[in-house]
Amino acid sequence: MILNKGHKIGLTPLQALLIALSFPLCFGLYSLIKEKKINYIAVLGLVNILFSGILTVLALGGIWFAVKEAIFPLIIGIFVFGSSFTKKPFFKTMFLNPAAFNVSQINEKLNSENKKINFEKLMKLSTQWLSISFLVSAILNFVLSLYIFKPLDESLSVTDKQALLNQQLSQMTVTSMAVILIPMMIFVGLILYFAFRKTTQITGLKMDELFIKS
Repeated sequence: MILNKGHKIGLTPLQALLIALSFPLCFGLYSLIKEKKINYIAVLGLVNILFSGILTVLALGGIWFAVKEAIFPLIIGIFVFGSSFTKKPFFKTMFLNPAAFNVSQINEKLNSENKKINFEKLMKLSTQWLSISFLVSAILNFVLSLYIFKPLDESLSVTDKQALLNQQLSQMTVTSMAVILIPMMIFVGLILYFAFRKTTQITGLKMDELFIKS
């Protein structure tokens, strides 16, 4: 709304951009300060927002935004895939969150070496499937960005280029909700369901017993 309608309340393209980006930027910084620890995926998200601002301020469109939109989910996907070969696969750190899951009961039910091995294999496999979702997201982001962020006419002024990029950035945000976010949520939901079902089979717990009861 700010990127598209800011000019109607007297905002310049640059002012509209800075105000629009301040919301996710401030929220990301607040989350980092509140959690009191570095979340590298959150940091990449903040850097992604900053790069959007930099490219718009410099009036660089087209392929630059396509690369930017693809590179960040790709980096996250590589990080997630690499973690599957460590002692702390990304999915395991997300899954075994004591704030949501009954970690003590899950660990109690992993009372044999065979169960522990099968559970670790499940965490590794789920992490690798999760990394694939980021790869798919990177590809979709790149293709969608090429469609939306058209090369800018060099005869336009910097202000006109920034205004056009604001519109394209707004369109990318809205369109990606339907084209990228919803399919990715479904994909990740299926991974979570698979992990939960397999965990119940390994531990003997029921699905609702995996979660902390309020």
